[in-house]
Amino acid sequence: MNNNISALNNALFESLERLQSDDLDDDGLKREIARANAVSNTAGMIIQNAELALKAQAHADEYGKRTQINNPLLVVDSNGE
Repeated sequence: MNNNISALNNALFESLERLQSDDLDDDGLKREIARANAVSNTAGMIIQNAELALKAQAHADEYGKRTQINNPLLVVDSNGE
């Protein structure tokens, strides 16, 4: 898995697709719900980290620091996603 916003977005949509599968029995659906909750919680933490990196970069920019905050999540692919 790539560590960028596009990969996170894809992982979230894949989780949603698995939840919508008609092939899941009750036990499979329970496992998929637990998995989706874990993915969602992890994604939330990643998003919070990215927000903090953006705030740090904005702060550095505001005060004339020419540093680049390095956060792989903020990297976009060639499609601009």
